[in-house]
Amino acid sequence: MASRKSPPRAPARAAVTAARRQAEAGPTQAEVPGRAALTSKPAPPIVGIGASAGGLEAFEQFFQAMPADSGMGFVLVQHLDPSHASILTEILQRSTAMPVVEAQDQMVVEADRVHVIPPNRDLVIFHGALQLSVPTEPRGLRMPIDAFLRSLAEDQGERAIGIILSGTGTDGTLGLRAVGGAGGLCLVQDPGSAKYDGMPRSAIGAGYAAQVLVPCEMPQALQRALRALSPARVGAGLAVNAGGGLNKIMMLLRSGLGHDFSQYKSSTIGRRIERRMAQHGIDDVAVYLRFLREHPAELQTLFRELLINVTSFFRDPLAFAVLKDDILPKLMAGRPEAQALRIWVAGCATGEEAYSIAILLREWMDETGSNPKVQLYSTDLDDDAIAAARTGLYTPNIAQDVSPERLRRFFTKEDSGYRVRKEVRDMVVFATQSVIKDPPFSRLDLLACRNLMIYLEPELQNRLIPIFHHALKPGGVLFLSPSESIGDHTELFEPIDRKWKFYRARATLTPRPPLPAGDLAWTGSEAAHATPAHGARARDSQLAELARRSLLQTFAPAAVLTDLQGNILYVYGDTGKYLRPAQGRPTHDVVEMARDGMQLELREALRAAQDGQQLSWSHDTTVMTNGVAQAVRLNLRRLTEREAGSGMLLISFQDIASAAAVPAPRRRPRSGSAGEARHIDELQRELALAKAGMKGVLEEQQASNEELKSANEELQSSNEELQSTIEELETSKEELQSVNEELTTVNVELQVKIEQMAHMQDDMKNLLDNIRVGTIFLDRKLAIRRFTREATKVYRLLAADLGRPLADIRSELTEGDLLLVDAQDVLDSLTSVEREVRTPGGTWYLARIQPYRTMDNQIDGVVLTFADVTERVQAIATRKALALAEGIVDTVHGPLVVLDAGLKVSVANRAYFTTFGGTAETALGQPFFALGNGQWDCPALRELLDTVLPRDGGFEPRLLDHCLPERGPKRLRFSARQVVGRGDASQPGNGKLVLLSIEELAADPC
Repeated sequence: MASRKSPPRAPARAAVTAARRQAEAGPTQAEVPGRAALTSKPAPPIVGIGASAGGLEAFEQFFQAMPADSGMGFVLVQHLDPSHASILTEILQRSTAMPVVEAQDQMVVEADRVHVIPPNRDLVIFHGALQLSVPTEPRGLRMPIDAFLRSLAEDQGERAIGIILSGTGTDGTLGLRAVGGAGGLCLVQDPGSAKYDGMPRSAIGAGYAAQVLVPCEMPQALQRALRALSPARVGAGLAVNAGGGLNKIMMLLRSGLGHDFSQYKSSTIGRRIERRMAQHGIDDVAVYLRFLREHPAELQTLFRELLINVTSFFRDPLAFAVLKDDILPKLMAGRPEAQALRIWVAGCATGEEAYSIAILLREWMDETGSNPKVQLYSTDLDDDAIAAARTGLYTPNIAQDVSPERLRRFFTKEDSGYRVRKEVRDMVVFATQSVIKDPPFSRLDLLACRNLMIYLEPELQNRLIPIFHHALKPGGVLFLSPSESIGDHTELFEPIDRKWKFYRARATLTPRPPLPAGDLAWTGSEAAHATPAHGARARDSQLAELARRSLLQTFAPAAVLTDLQGNILYVYGDTGKYLRPAQGRPTHDVVEMARDGMQLELREALRAAQDGQQLSWSHDTTVMTNGVAQAVRLNLRRLTEREAGSGMLLISFQDIASAAAVPAPRRRPRSGSAGEARHIDELQRELALAKAGMKGVLEEQQASNEELKSANEELQSSNEELQSTIEELETSKEELQSVNEELTTVNVELQVKIEQMAHMQDDMKNLLDNIRVGTIFLDRKLAIRRFTREATKVYRLLAADLGRPLADIRSELTEGDLLLVDAQDVLDSLTSVEREVRTPGGTWYLARIQPYRTMDNQIDGVVLTFADVTERVQAIATRKALALAEGIVDTVHGPLVVLDAGLKVSVANRAYFTTFGGTAETALGQPFFALGNGQWDCPALRELLDTVLPRDGGFEPRLLDHCLPERGPKRLRFSARQVVGRGDASQPGNGKLVLLSIEELAADPC
């Protein structure tokens, strides 16, 4: 049962008020009118998941096990820091293939999508669309999970699914209560697997967890629930009912627990039975029936499920405002002070509604200054619910439904929640009762029965309305929920407020309706669970009780039960002959009420009993009743511990049969001596004085008692102020706890972010190491921030150099000082600089200097990168040397060959090919000694090119006699020179070309 106080404390709650009233009409709220207007697709089952501290890990485990095509929509509600941007959406996207989005106002919940609550927003759902609003409650008092799950239960009915994961506090407990009451599924994380078990333990302890699972097992349970909600499953449920399976289960409940649910709405009962079957993976009703017989605990669980104990404080706050402002004043108008106001709350569940009415009565008494006698009875079928109602202890979540003023005035803050104060608890009498089979109360002024008849068949509703009319006195008020009515019984009631369903009982001559015959279970006994097998035993017990009552009525004397101070607690029999109301202010003091002749004896006996001098006392005396003297025997006995009455006295009055009642002796004329008469007068005067003195002592004692009461009231006032201070401290504690939860959530997100940053740093390190580019990061003062391994080849850097100016570090470059000047220019002009620099060893680098830009585009230093371009420089030098050689070759008329460092042919002029044969296509790139089928391969020429040329860099013309294979012997003159390119000083051969000139002379014969 959802709950709100008056006026609503959050604007978003007003948006779902209309939907709430419709949802209260019954558990058949799977189809909400108007939802089809939002989307033409079938509405998916909606899963509301609540978590607090430690929830991120549970979320990840849940979604890693959840299929991406489950057909369900997910809404995540977590306690978030309102001033911190959440990255929960990004984190969860790594755990699921479903889209993870941050919820937006009016966003329709879609299947196979995860919707995450934004920071500093309240979230509810209405007609399948999410409603966002700015929170109005302080941080420590917000219950966002309860608020969403309640709205989910109202909006989706039996299709709602609520899940509570890791977290501290009790948020979500009342939300699961609403989901379970609407027929939805409630799952709770196993506290042993939760990082923080406060929220799971609260939900489990309240009895609202249908299943307790670890997060990775919940998806499987949801899949079973989804199959139970499918059209095929619904059809199977109808078949179950038609086949008599439902009736057999009802018979088992009646025989096993003594409760008949046959006249409850079969659709509601059938759906809840199907829900239990789905949770156990059972598809056949016969199998489930056998399962119930073999597992009595499941029968009890099914019984609790069918009871639908869903209620809250001040449900429909406007209705309670009408009750306080209009109904109660009219009921109390003109009422005699001695006449009690009789109220009955039927189907009270855990007592919130009964206490709400009691709080309204107490407020009305305080405002009017009156103190009427109130008899407020509250009954329910569930023994456990009644036991919880008697304790009056509720979770901290009721702060959403009860105003802070009422919490301070009528509740006491404890570690586990709020407890109703004793002054309110004493106003309510709780009992176990079935409105169907047990007799009702009578002569009632107000009867509240809200959200009970909506679960009953129309036939049973028509039977209950006349019973309620009989229980009310003419003019009494019947208080129903907005979803209930009196039906066709307009002759029994007239409407007072049609909107909030207040009806006044009409005076009618209609015969008394047949009332159920049963017994109230005032002490929570096992009578409510009696079975037909115990019929004979119950009948024997009734006979014994009949005999006991007959004996007491026939032979037991009139008696009163008092405390040790003589205040009457209970009266048995007719005590009018011995006690009568005392003059003045009404009192329950047995001595004050005693008739003449017993007061002194009773006072002495009470004093002896208080001092512990005697446990029993008996005395014969004469009592004056209406001018007639009656001999009476007074008996006083102090009850012992074994009689469960320690601190109580039983005083009985028994007429002495042998002493006939005689008229009181009148004063006779003096017939004796004058001395005897004077003696009698003196005794009478002394007796009068003693009585007057005793009266004075009693008055003084009463005055002292009044002073003590006044002092006690002052102490109570101080205690209330102290309690108020404690409650304020508790509120501060709750706020700190809420902030701590939010910080824990932020810390988890930061840890995830740190892990991501660590992975990014590893990626960057490996990237920089693999591209082999030396990089140095400098701040605005050109001090070293960070550097890569390759940068140590350019500057002699160590790990300890971080923070030092780069100018203090020795450079391996010949132009190192110019780089520092360029770096300062880059900082000043924000223009990048590139420069080719070299080391003395002949290594060339392309140095780039660029501004260091932050994510918000702020300049915070420079970045130096050094790319090794030695090979590129050498290639350029080679190309230049080759171009030079080609130019020279083109100007020479004699044979000329250009060789590279490996003595391979790079260029040969036309004269060479004309003189010695061959073509450029076959010669270029070939070793010189392989040309012309090895025509130049002779030891003398090899000596010149392999030894002399590298040593001297060339040689002057040398004459060689050489026999060419095809041309015969020739005298040749060879000369060679090396052409050196850029960058070759330290690496011989790199970038060098050889110009080889061959001149043919007249040769000697071979």
